[in-house]
Amino acid sequence: MGNADLIKRVETALDNIRPYLETDGGNVEIIDITPQMVVRLRLVGNCESCSMSAMTMKAGIEKTIRKAIPEITGVEAVSETQIPQA
Repeated sequence: MGNADLIKRVETALDNIRPYLETDGGNVEIIDITPQMVVRLRLVGNCESCSMSAMTMKAGIEKTIRKAIPEITGVEAVSETQIPQA
């Protein structure tokens, strides 16, 4: 399975939780998936600065992704400064 297919599967899983994030004015973007099968995400909008973002990441986003794609070993949030610039 290629990385593009895996990203598509993660996007599909995220589509299940996006309506809840969007209700609060936020969203999430996939940055990449590491060789260790860790999905790196960036919280955007209100999710970026929300005091509950760590809980949202673990209880909502990570749980949703790992349930849909068991081979994913973890999910981590990255900040704008951690994203390589093209």
